[in-house]
Amino acid sequence: MSPDASDRAAPIVTFLSDYGYDDEFVGVCHCVIARRCPAARIIDLGHGLAHRDVRAGALALRAALRYAPAGVHLAVVDPGVGSDRRALAMRTCDQARILVGPDNGLLLPAAAAFGGVSDAVDIADSPEALRPISATFHGRDVFAPVAAALADGVPMAAVGRTIGPETLVALELPAPSQERDAVHAHVLSIDGFGNVALDVEPATVTGAASLLLEVGGGQSAALLGHTFADVPPGELVAYTDSRGCLALAVNCGSAAARLGVGVDDELVLRAR
Repeated sequence: MSPDASDRAAPIVTFLSDYGYDDEFVGVCHCVIARRCPAARIIDLGHGLAHRDVRAGALALRAALRYAPAGVHLAVVDPGVGSDRRALAMRTCDQARILVGPDNGLLLPAAAAFGGVSDAVDIADSPEALRPISATFHGRDVFAPVAAALADGVPMAAVGRTIGPETLVALELPAPSQERDAVHAHVLSIDGFGNVALDVEPATVTGAASLLLEVGGGQSAALLGHTFADVPPGELVAYTDSRGCLALAVNCGSAAARLGVGVDDELVLRAR
């Protein structure tokens, strides 16, 4: 069998977390997966998320999985580790992807992008878990070994206790609204460059040449463009970002700093 064919046959485990790379956490999870399922191909989606930022993890997971091969998708952003929050494995209705992680809203946006959840199990006391189970490192002792077992072909019913998809914890997000000529949007996320993603579809402002932005009692104008260079350095541009959101940027600068906004802040948009 050629190397390429072997790679295609290997079970896929993707891995996203807020662990960072300053210690052994990510590497140890890799080791646990490799020991339980040596054939697995592990794809790191990223481990530099802001610590304990479940929303950022959920949005990153949803954005990344549209490009990932179907398989087992492990995600760990878990500020409630060691508490009574549940540990999950779930299967999506479309493509039968399996998501593994904490029951804190992290997994559901990605699952929704694949038709929702068909079935789910609580894996907190899984027979596949490493024991003793650490109170503070479920990524190593619960999530990674269960993800590896599922990649190795173990049925989901064998790794945990069946629970109803309707009982899963949903991610709470603000909702945009429209009032006459104004759209009330919210900051969904801010990336490392200070670009501001909003919770409205780009189609909301189709046909406009620019936007008048009202935030914190002030007003700013943003040209509608396709990329940062559509405006001079230091100017605001509204564009469709790589995740498909309407977003705001400052060419060679930070839109978040220019507008003085943070996550969940409201902006009023008026097309011009």
